Amino acid sequence: MAAAPDRKRTVLAECMLLLVALMWGMNPPVIKLGLQHIPPLPYNVARMVVGSAIAVLALWLSGSYRRPTREDLGRLLRASVFGFFVFQILFTEGIQRTTSGNAAFMFCLLPVFVLLLNRFYGFDTINRAVVIGIGCSIAGIVLIVLGAGRELSLAGGHLIGALLILGSQVGYAYYTVFSRELLDRYSTYQVTASLMVITTVLMVAVSVPEMRAVAWTELPVPAWGSVAFSAVFGLCLGNFLWIWGSGVIGTARASVFNNLTPVFAVVTAYFLLGETFGPLQAAGAAFVFGGVYVTRHRDRFAGGQAGAVQAEVADPDGRRP
Repeated sequence: MAAAPDRKRTVLAECMLLLVALMWGMNPPVIKLGLQHIPPLPYNVARMVVGSAIAVLALWLSGSYRRPTREDLGRLLRASVFGFFVFQILFTEGIQRTTSGNAAFMFCLLPVFVLLLNRFYGFDTINRAVVIGIGCSIAGIVLIVLGAGRELSLAGGHLIGALLILGSQVGYAYYTVFSRELLDRYSTYQVTASLMVITTVLMVAVSVPEMRAVAWTELPVPAWGSVAFSAVFGLCLGNFLWIWGSGVIGTARASVFNNLTPVFAVVTAYFLLGETFGPLQAAGAAFVFGGVYVTRHRDRFAGGQAGAVQAEVADPDGRRP
């Protein structure tokens, strides 16, 4: 009888991670609208400031703030500096220097880095089902990229851009893995708000000249609407649900849901922008959803890995006993 609430909570977390993938899939076209009026770095800082303000307000309304210990404050700083801040900076710089195909492929490597970090720090075991699921989702992203006619190229300056985006995914994997351990002692509201505020302060500090060059009072309504949408849904709500969902089902399983983002992006572009959705993209979407299915029903694909099975019996959420 005790397993029923845990099962319901797991299903809820998976549904919320699907919602996150949907919001993140809708985010790029909205960001492109804002970038028509604001340079990339100031735009990113603006949405971080708005998102952080909303996250702090949500924390205050929740009444769940606890003063962090010195050790946990250090953990928050490391997850922010080496995780979320690295992701934001390298992503902003890399996306301008490479093809959209390269970017989409690098994004899908997040589950690989999450898996490696979990294994290196002993937070989780490498389960065969998770490896199969990650492989399926990466294959699916490649099919989606090829089906959309986007270029995969490391020629010229594309290599630098691809490496920057690859580094951003390492940063996001670090943020994903090390933000989860804080959930044992602090609410999701506090973890999300703390990481976003620290990252925002760092981003403001490195972008003062670019911020001053923008005529903020002269920006049109669509630019502010883009900032608001991306801040509320892409950053604040998206990261809140991402951290919470990762805490419920484990970072390795949650990271596979990240690879649903390009699927929703392609579907959104098909309906809103009239872009094509051909057989290769449909096959790619099937592979990505197949990867999610495999990780969701990991017991059927785990094989004879006694260590992984034993670890999951000890803790259904994937935490160390």
